[in-house]
Amino acid sequence: MGIELKQVSIENWYDCTRLKVKKEQLNVFPAPVVYWIAESKYVDDFELRAIYCDDNLIGFLAFCKQPDGEGNHWIPAIMIDENNQGKGYGKTAMKKLIELIESMGCKRIMIGHRPNNLIAGRMYESLGFKKASEEIIDGEIIRLLQLN
Repeated sequence: MGIELKQVSIENWYDCTRLKVKKEQLNVFPAPVVYWIAESKYVDDFELRAIYCDDNLIGFLAFCKQPDGEGNHWIPAIMIDENNQGKGYGKTAMKKLIELIESMGCKRIMIGHRPNNLIAGRMYESLGFKKASEEIIDGEIIRLLQLN
């Protein structure tokens, strides 16, 4: 499976806005992709990537290229389009993203997910993300991946 993370650009931004999660997932990924694209124009720290599999657009993600005050790089959004879920693309894209963020000198990656998003929780755990706290923060479980 040839997963690539490509910059969101003039050529693909509109196609990215057409990506959707399943209706039953709207409570765990409520903001549409167009929101993240718009916010990235005003929040300098957001870096966007379109997720491709063999030249087919299948997903989208946003991450922070600068660490927060505690040295954490955050991943505020990752999604795979409803027509491409359940094929391992999300996990492979996360591995590629971890490599990318690590190449920027990052030592700590943070991500959050809704408590009822058990699939995301299991995937993040399988990649080494540990719960940062038992406390639910802003409606999410916060996880941390400590890199070497």
